[in-house]
Amino acid sequence: MSEDEARGFARGLTNYGDRDFSLYLRNSFASSMGYSREVLKKPIVGIANSFSGFNNCHRHFPEMLEAVKRGVLLGGALPIEFPTISLGEVFLNPTSLKFRNLMSMDTEEMIRAQPMDAVVLMGGCDKTVPAQLMGAASADLPAIQIVAGPMMTSRYGEERLGACTDCRRFWGKYRAGEISSDVIGDIEGRLATTAGTCAVMGTASTMACIAETLGMSLPGTAAIPAVHADRLRAAEATGLAAARMIDNPIRPSEVITEKSVENALRILLALGGSTNAIIHLTAIAGRLGIPVSLRRLNQLSDETPVLVNLKPVGANYMEDFFFAGGVGAVLRELKPLLHLDCKTVTGDTLGDRLREDVGPVDRKVIASAEQPLEPEGGLVALFGNLAPGGAILKRSAADKALFEKEGRAVVFDSLADLAKRIDDPDLDVEEGDILVLQNAGPRSDSGMPEAGYLPIPKKLSAKGVKDMIRISDARMSGTAFGTIVLHVTPEAAIGGPLALVRTGDRIKLSVENKTIELLVDDDELERRRSSFRSPSKPASERRGYDKIYAQEVLQADEGCDFAIMQPVRA
Repeated sequence: MSEDEARGFARGLTNYGDRDFSLYLRNSFASSMGYSREVLKKPIVGIANSFSGFNNCHRHFPEMLEAVKRGVLLGGALPIEFPTISLGEVFLNPTSLKFRNLMSMDTEEMIRAQPMDAVVLMGGCDKTVPAQLMGAASADLPAIQIVAGPMMTSRYGEERLGACTDCRRFWGKYRAGEISSDVIGDIEGRLATTAGTCAVMGTASTMACIAETLGMSLPGTAAIPAVHADRLRAAEATGLAAARMIDNPIRPSEVITEKSVENALRILLALGGSTNAIIHLTAIAGRLGIPVSLRRLNQLSDETPVLVNLKPVGANYMEDFFFAGGVGAVLRELKPLLHLDCKTVTGDTLGDRLREDVGPVDRKVIASAEQPLEPEGGLVALFGNLAPGGAILKRSAADKALFEKEGRAVVFDSLADLAKRIDDPDLDVEEGDILVLQNAGPRSDSGMPEAGYLPIPKKLSAKGVKDMIRISDARMSGTAFGTIVLHVTPEAAIGGPLALVRTGDRIKLSVENKTIELLVDDDELERRRSSFRSPSKPASERRGYDKIYAQEVLQADEGCDFAIMQPVRA
């Protein structure tokens, strides 16, 4: 049997210079795990398991794993679990995005190096799903994604609570002096009470919906709550689908295409989803040489309505979205705008799927295309002399009164500077000012954290100010809200125009014109540019992964992937 025809344990043999000996030795060692000779001949479905004690979102994965294995066995293959890096969003320093590419490399190499005929990707928390899809796209072995699913909501008095939009809402009240330390302490224990990802349309839920829309997950699986029995049935069906792909291989490169990526952008806009998803989708597509244009995003946004009434944009939670009809119901509303010939991991096309009736749809949660929540998409890209490569605004979560505004910049040159001065009662800031954070992009020492959600200065929040324009090269959590301009490219740490802003400068935002302009003349900007020195620690003074990251990470408009991970072009 040739290497190309090999299956199961006979695939990808360790090289000892004698292929027959390699198989003999591998079978011998595999036998030590109790496999019978018949089992050793079976094709293998690998299961990339990102369970970790440092990842609360995935604490139910041991039970899900058994369901995936059951499905693989039903399909006649041998399930073999293998661990990868896991990225628990709030348990990583300086930020989870810094390690997304490392997890993608781990996933890719373990898929490629170990003997498997297909792979199930078990992820969920914000960076795990994009990391797995990036790795699977590069390895290009038949692959299918199963996500953790969202948490169920909790209660505080008469209020429903769900991480993490409500985390931010109550923290804002606490900072403004509206609630006591005892109340915020009580709420802290009620915000996240089950397994699963955040209960709102944050990054994890957005990426789950994108994975389903791309065709990399089974239809109807993105929104199932983590603790619902349907989540286990979905895991079993995913294992069975993976086993079936062994005889009828469907590779990520057949599913993730220019057309399916555009469909994914449509669903992102209709969801009013996380701004992080732009970076992640760009990185996933980039692994297959598919560009994601921010100018094309704007074209799509102009004609794609917001349809989903979920926090942080609306009022409901992911469990409501699941019972309202989920991703399938949204796709049916967008059907005239979608590429219906896109292939999915089931072998069917998106058009095949949308011929099936989704059942009743709760219009309080998922609006119709004829009566949308907003006529335009939830995200918009901004361009101008402050962001030549673009910036992102989640307009569906912003204050429309601030969409056309000129204001005075109040600049913080680092996260440390922000933490030191934002609550200083002597801070020179007024309600109409624009807060600017520098040096929080991908090449900064902070690694592009979710710090773009700058807090309202305490002296203003105490007066009832709820929103201000805030601009940075950082990201923000998909659970956050406000008039926040993010991902300013090029970033400050490499000398982008953002680095040249000084307190007192005037900045003009126009959402209608999709522009963000620094109102400083070119001669003055050139003078400032001539004295620029990057505050980031140089790569030559770093080691290990930190050095690779500093040398290789790309800007936000290229998905913050590594240059070395881009496909090799002939």
